[in-house]
Amino acid sequence: MEKEFDLVIKNGKLIDGTGNPWFKADIGVSQGKIKKIGFIEKGEARKIIDAEKMAVSPGFIDMHTHADYTMFAFPNCENFIMQGVTTGVTGNCGMSVAPTNSRSLDLLRTPLMAKDDYEWGWRTTFEEYLKKTKEGKISINLVPLVGHGTIRAAVKGFDNSKASPEEIEEMKKLLAESMKDGAFGMSTGLYYPPGGYAATEELIELGKVLKKYGGIYATHVRQEATMLIESIKEAIRIGEENDIPVEISHHKAMCEENWGKVNYSLTLMEEARKRGVEVGCDVYPYTAGTGNITSILPIWTLEGGIEGLLERLNNDETRKKIKEEMIDNERKGDKSPGFNRITIAACPYNTEYEGKYIEEIIKDKNKINKPFEAFFDLILETKGDASITVFFMHENDVKTVIAHPLSSIGSDAFATSPAAGEIPNPRTYGTFPRILSKYVREEKLLTIEEAIRKMTSLPASRVRLKDRGLLKVGFWADIVIFDPVKIKDQATFQEPHQYPIGIKDVIVNGGFAVENGKLTYDSFGKVLNANER
Repeated sequence: MEKEFDLVIKNGKLIDGTGNPWFKADIGVSQGKIKKIGFIEKGEARKIIDAEKMAVSPGFIDMHTHADYTMFAFPNCENFIMQGVTTGVTGNCGMSVAPTNSRSLDLLRTPLMAKDDYEWGWRTTFEEYLKKTKEGKISINLVPLVGHGTIRAAVKGFDNSKASPEEIEEMKKLLAESMKDGAFGMSTGLYYPPGGYAATEELIELGKVLKKYGGIYATHVRQEATMLIESIKEAIRIGEENDIPVEISHHKAMCEENWGKVNYSLTLMEEARKRGVEVGCDVYPYTAGTGNITSILPIWTLEGGIEGLLERLNNDETRKKIKEEMIDNERKGDKSPGFNRITIAACPYNTEYEGKYIEEIIKDKNKINKPFEAFFDLILETKGDASITVFFMHENDVKTVIAHPLSSIGSDAFATSPAAGEIPNPRTYGTFPRILSKYVREEKLLTIEEAIRKMTSLPASRVRLKDRGLLKVGFWADIVIFDPVKIKDQATFQEPHQYPIGIKDVIVNGGFAVENGKLTYDSFGKVLNANER
């Protein structure tokens, strides 16, 4: 007799993603979807999991990833799947891997940390990118955004000038094509070039395209330090004038002088929602961020891309100007918090730098009396191709944002593997288990039901996923089975390539990506298409 279910999960405590209290029930899965929730006889399934004393939740949806940069090198997405992430939103911070052209391709290689073995050259249109991704085998579902910076680079390169009406129309055309191809929205990275060269009016115009196609506007705001409040207001304005949803990416306040401002910025979001603006934010549970080494520099130094920067750093007068501006910015509480709080995360030109503080590297070069000169030389040496980890946030601010009802959880991480080396931010491996261990179990900042809501149904609703993010009949069977008493992140800043503990099974579209705590290396992920919601 044929079994009714491919899989039955019995005896678990279901935390369904709504935020409601857990309840006990069985789950029956058939053809990749949840077919029944309730009591199920053991004889009705091909495979049975006993989830006694375990929590059963929807697969975690990572609201902010950069998995698209590296997933062709690491299609198993080990760092995501081992922490229970079954779906990741990609193309954030204004940088997606498409659309590109001959003008923008080389300009984007270093900002995107693109490697030749990532099959970089074929990415022309968003449609081609999605097609190539679908041809491969990936372990998690992807929700692609298109990057404004990538679009702007295709039209203007890394040009610091105001976009002309004709150039804006060309950008709108590229955005419309990407939305037709299946993008869920557009991201901006206004802290970085070339996105940061755009005026607010340019973004409002592009927002009209998002309105037409039902897309979200996700933004790494223009500044997260002294101008945090003005930057949040700008993001809200772009959403309000177009009546489109706004997502404030990895919401934070950088540098000590600005700690505490998140209380006001969150209030701004609450007030905007009362006016009818659909605005929310995401957050990662760490006090350090990661970016390219050039992000410490004034944004104008990157005009013309990396080549333009390297030319400027070879000019003594320009060096002096950059140094003076950096000192002034640091004094005001903008940009870098100091070389003693910045480590090198990845440096292909000299892996010996990885894990070291920049101050330590400067000392090793006997240039402690000329730190800025040594730093500029370091950029020249590495050709700007290095990523950094910067310790610039306060734990109280992190907790404030995590606890707020409008925040969802995002790792801001790349796809990677312990085999990759480098010293990534521990958020790469630990974001979701850390929420459940540190902020739920240990500090009781959140209930487990509220934490799961922030990881599942909330991000699903933000990007309009109609059949994921809940344990619900008819939804795709993206499911995590974990021990709420034991789940814990193990990644540290010194040793980040460590999987969490306490996660038993991770199921993607009905298939096991993790079984009994071990990777299966089976690929059940899908590239989701906004037009098929």
